[in-house]
Amino acid sequence: MLNFEFHNPTRIVFGKDTVAELEKLVPATARVLILFGGQSAERNGTLAEVRSALGGRTRFEFGGIEANPTFETLMKAVNLVRAERIDFLLAVGGGSVIDGTKFVAAAANFAGDPWQILASFGGAVHSALPLGVVLTLSATGSEMNAGSVVTRKSTHTKAFFSNPLVFPQFSILDPTKTYTLPARQLANGVVDAFTHVMEQYLTYPVDARVQDRFAEGLLQTLIEIGPQVVHEPADYDSRANLMWAAAMALNGLIAAGVPQDWATHLVGHELTALHGMDHAQTLAVLLPSMLGLRRDAKRAKLLQYAERVWHISEGSEDARIDLAILKTREFFESLGVSTRLAGYGIGVEAIDKLVAALETHGMVRLGEHGDVDLALARKVYEESL
Repeated sequence: MLNFEFHNPTRIVFGKDTVAELEKLVPATARVLILFGGQSAERNGTLAEVRSALGGRTRFEFGGIEANPTFETLMKAVNLVRAERIDFLLAVGGGSVIDGTKFVAAAANFAGDPWQILASFGGAVHSALPLGVVLTLSATGSEMNAGSVVTRKSTHTKAFFSNPLVFPQFSILDPTKTYTLPARQLANGVVDAFTHVMEQYLTYPVDARVQDRFAEGLLQTLIEIGPQVVHEPADYDSRANLMWAAAMALNGLIAAGVPQDWATHLVGHELTALHGMDHAQTLAVLLPSMLGLRRDAKRAKLLQYAERVWHISEGSEDARIDLAILKTREFFESLGVSTRLAGYGIGVEAIDKLVAALETHGMVRLGEHGDVDLALARKVYEESL
């Protein structure tokens, strides 16, 4: 097992009817900005609950944060924070709203060009406003980590930053808030959580038995409940398990002491930036190809994945690996998520621009071994057609 430090300060308040806990969690004298995306939080009553729980606190609202939050939109929120002397941020939504809120928290008092927050991967952040979360969509795990992804629309740049100062102080996780979500968002959430686990688990062995078993349990749980969540009427138990699995997938616990990959995510970012694909759609398209092309470097963990997650123990090593990758693809497809670029109208003519964008953004040595260069990334795109 590799050396590691682990610290996660986010308080989780989990269960039905927990939005009312905001009354205790948000300082009574706070000037609060509620940040959200579209109108679903208004229509389903979540925003009304939030307003009621905040009581007489001075509050402001900022809506319209995109599914892939943009720097341009978030800077409008930053300007509002500065103008109204806001001192507490409350994200009401899924990962995109939370990611955007983290950027606003870091940018509010930032001296200089706020894009440096992202250009420095968060290293330039030395202070941030406190923030809390009311989660309405289980997917990214942003409710319990210090990471954020923001897109600069003007340059088609999708960038990541992380800093412990933007850990949410608390996150309210009420599974009933996911009951009205459309199947596409639910499927995306399952794929997102599944691939988060894979990026930390499917690398190479370091005898981290606790982390491996925890990761395998999360993967098996998502396989069990994924089709139920997407295709069957909402029920509390499946939504609760998805909500907790998504948080556990990226709160740092299964990453402790193990090598991590993230090449699938970073190669996928260009598909979102240039073609507007949902983040989870890029993961479903690229992960099977990425695993197939990197089978030699990942052989030991692929065989472990095949046996422990998919119960494949017969046949040659290559046959077991092939079947495990096929089952991964079939799982994503069973959720209604296409695993081919053709399913999104993207053909071979797009690949040159995608590879050029990777080079422009410095994504030239990715993966746990740094072996995903531009030539291999091109092959991943080609295999994903």
